[in-house]
Amino acid sequence: MKSAATLSLSVSRYEQKIKDVFAQAGIIINGSNKYDIQVNDSRFYSKILANGSVGLGESFVDGWWSCERLDEFFTKIIDADLAKLANVDPGTKRVAFEAKFFNLQNIRKAINNASAHYNLGNDLFQAMLDKRMTYTCAFWQDASTLDEAQEAKLDLVCRKLYLEPGMSVLDIGCGWGSFAKFAAEKYKVRVTAINVSSEQVKLGSELCKDLPVEFKLQDYRLIEGKYDRIVSLGMFEHVGLKNYRTYFEVINSCLKPNGLALLHTIGASVSSKYSDPWISKYIFPNCLIPSLKQIAEAVEDLLVIEDVHNFGTDYDQTLMAWYHNFTSNWSRLQSNYSDRFYRMWCYYLLCCAGAFRARQNQLWQIVLSKGIKNGYLSLR
Repeated sequence: MKSAATLSLSVSRYEQKIKDVFAQAGIIINGSNKYDIQVNDSRFYSKILANGSVGLGESFVDGWWSCERLDEFFTKIIDADLAKLANVDPGTKRVAFEAKFFNLQNIRKAINNASAHYNLGNDLFQAMLDKRMTYTCAFWQDASTLDEAQEAKLDLVCRKLYLEPGMSVLDIGCGWGSFAKFAAEKYKVRVTAINVSSEQVKLGSELCKDLPVEFKLQDYRLIEGKYDRIVSLGMFEHVGLKNYRTYFEVINSCLKPNGLALLHTIGASVSSKYSDPWISKYIFPNCLIPSLKQIAEAVEDLLVIEDVHNFGTDYDQTLMAWYHNFTSNWSRLQSNYSDRFYRMWCYYLLCCAGAFRARQNQLWQIVLSKGIKNGYLSLR
């Protein structure tokens, strides 16, 4: 058994190593800046060294450290590329191994993956999101509120698709139906909305009950029929690399000859085969952020990429608005969720905001067709 003196020396070494690493990002342990972290439990140091990003998130949720501005903290460590200094922990190795050898987003797993997040409780998302419950990046160009920015995004999608009354539209991964409802109301189209989250389908059906919108609880791989337009907002991150080609084959099969499809997805500047282990473990099981290279390879010989629009910086502002709503409404949520959940959700929203602010993550809207003979006019 190690003596108390030996254990103390080990802790001291761990502490100094972590301090040296964070110092490279200008972050001081127990410093006075809002982005500095305050350590409440000395186990924090060994946890980080042993478990990397998973340990960082878990120790925060456990209350072992705190930070007044987590969003700024993450922006700084991403800007400094501290991840390259971290050891590859066992959790990351396991995630990489599973992603390489298994299809973690097959039909059965896709339902479980979605249920783990989107079935948490509609009360949570109603408190956090805009009035239409749009759980994707807003478009803030001419907007000053979250409601305005989300409506601007939905309208942007409709205009990019050149929607006309009477068109048939397929919405893959429809959420609670914010796009379907908006498009049916404003552009007089008929929408088939598919989703594998039972809670989203249930509430979405209620919200769209008087509109030409049909919700279906099914996987995208089971879609049949032909549509004038296809839209997918914030769902592709759950498809998985092994299924990218299948996903676009479905779009190709379901899209009419002169149709248009729009893919709205978070994007990575660097191709990867697995997601951040903490995000994958606690927030979005088995998710993967695609790169443009991976998307382009998956659509090759199937579809024409007509337009690519990046407004990833808008996701920072969107996430901060969600964080504000979540924390402001916590008093009416806390009877259904634990204090650990509160810390976990704050960590999730703010670490993602920091990633977009540092430009590590992007947000792409990609318009696809089968090759429109007279060309496509890009809109903003």
